[in-house]
Amino acid sequence: MKLIQWHKISESRLELFSGGTHLAEVLAGEKAVCVAMVGEQLKACAAKCPHAGARMADGYIDVLGNIVCPLHRYKFSLSGGRNVSGEGYFLKTFAVEEREDGIYVGIEEKNGFWGV
Repeated sequence: MKLIQWHKISESRLELFSGGTHLAEVLAGEKAVCVAMVGEQLKACAAKCPHAGARMADGYIDVLGNIVCPLHRYKFSLSGGRNVSGEGYFLKTFAVEEREDGIYVGIEEKNGFWGV
């Protein structure tokens, strides 16, 4: 059984995306994550690209809803982290819940420790 610890990252969407962008880097506990708004859905992934470590929040969302790395333009599905531009990398994704009291990201417990 996978254990998930939920971390409140924001009071609202407006607080997360106040600058008009659809990407934001936040802390979920001690883990940096990138939160994206794709249409009306909230998604979360690792803050850094698995290829060269660029900040995913500096990238953009393409017309298909993929997050695009700002450095080399590698594209990743926010639904599962699959690299859709063919380079073979995987971007860690996280569960997101929008609750009455705010927005939460779930981080799985791994090897007895929280985080990845």
